[in-house]
Amino acid sequence: MKCFNYLRSVLLATLASSLLLSAAHANEALDMQLSANKVMTNAEGKVVYSPISTAPKGTVVQYKATYTNTIDKDIKDLVVVLPIPVNMTFNGVALPTSAQASVDGKNYADMPLMRRVDGKLVKIPLSEYRSLRWNIKLLPAKKSAAVALNTIVN
Repeated sequence: MKCFNYLRSVLLATLASSLLLSAAHANEALDMQLSANKVMTNAEGKVVYSPISTAPKGTVVQYKATYTNTIDKDIKDLVVVLPIPVNMTFNGVALPTSAQASVDGKNYADMPLMRRVDGKLVKIPLSEYRSLRWNIKLLPAKKSAAVALNTIVN
């Protein structure tokens, strides 16, 4: 079983990259909760989520970050980023689907990511994706918004 000790580093990276608010208001304006859940299908065919801290190879894990606006003022154009841990592969599922992806954590584009190979545009393998980014246009006062991505343990 692989340990999810990097959950803390994911949280710190997400917090650091998600706060494009003014520095004076960033810490007091947002609360972020990050969870890691095993993704399964029950007997009825419904997708269910179960909290985990470790998982064997091949397990589908969803990382979900919930951002809560803790102030009495709307937050506009909030950009949030979730990195994909090194021993995980993004499986193509992102919620909301408006996420952009990056292979270097700096340059983002709409999915699927593409590159030129021998003069032709080809899809970049999901295994090369390193982070996803969402733009939350409006987070009303005292409300929450969530983003999530699914990965597979390598």
